[in-house]
Amino acid sequence: MKKLIVLLLAGIAAIPFFSCSEDKAEEPMLIIKFKFDENQARLNNLGQPAVIPAGNAAQTPVFNSISSHYIELAPNANTQIGQGTILYHAPETNLGGSDAIDFSKSKIVAEEETFLKIPLSQIAAGSYEWMRVSLSYQNYQINIRHQNVDYTGTLASFVGFNTYITTFNIGNNIFPVNGNRAQGYWAFALNNQPYSASGQAPANATTVPNPIAATSPIPAGSCVVTGRFANNLVISGNETSDVVVTLSLSINQSFEWQEVNVDGKYEPSAGENVVDMGLRGLIPSYVR
Repeated sequence: MKKLIVLLLAGIAAIPFFSCSEDKAEEPMLIIKFKFDENQARLNNLGQPAVIPAGNAAQTPVFNSISSHYIELAPNANTQIGQGTILYHAPETNLGGSDAIDFSKSKIVAEEETFLKIPLSQIAAGSYEWMRVSLSYQNYQINIRHQNVDYTGTLASFVGFNTYITTFNIGNNIFPVNGNRAQGYWAFALNNQPYSASGQAPANATTVPNPIAATSPIPAGSCVVTGRFANNLVISGNETSDVVVTLSLSINQSFEWQEVNVDGKYEPSAGENVVDMGLRGLIPSYVR
């Protein structure tokens, strides 16, 4: 009898245990990722093709990562900012005096890495034509020239409306800020070389493409890039599978400076100043 009880207990122990949570499949999600496209059209603030202004030069950076401050779905071109379906709003703080993005709490992702994942059941049912994305931070590789020698370096670019920064680093280079920085603040460090610098692009110089500016403008100084779906994103509320949205950003010659030596090379030691770090267009797409 004792032997039988032992065998029964052993048999029970061998039966797989499934909790209720394991039985329940995860509900369908909206997943948002970023893509960086060097061949996408280079646009101006009105979403029209843009050339590099006389006296300036630009290069296409190699992106490492990015962050967003705000993401919204808009049903049509007349939907004012804030009146669509807001999917994401990053933490803000007034520790720097005025309201600002809290950089210490920003989510920073690489290309194709999930930036946002929320249940589709939390999104208002509807047909959405436009996507708005307020970008706040970029990290990428650029080429510079110093005393006729070419180097590669890493640039941290803060393009949000206002960002509260404590301390951040680029490699072994530490940048203590402990305050707010307006749109256009940047910091740079050479890769494997003991050189770093920081600066501020001119106010309102950051390009923010918005093809529907005539009917749905964005606030001055913001970085709300607007793009149109090729086919409206329809949320029924009855989805049974994930919807993955890819935000393709144009990085086509998105790093721009004012030339001193007219050679197409960025030479900060020659007094060449950064004038524009704005993304050059947004094309949203989705798969189900």
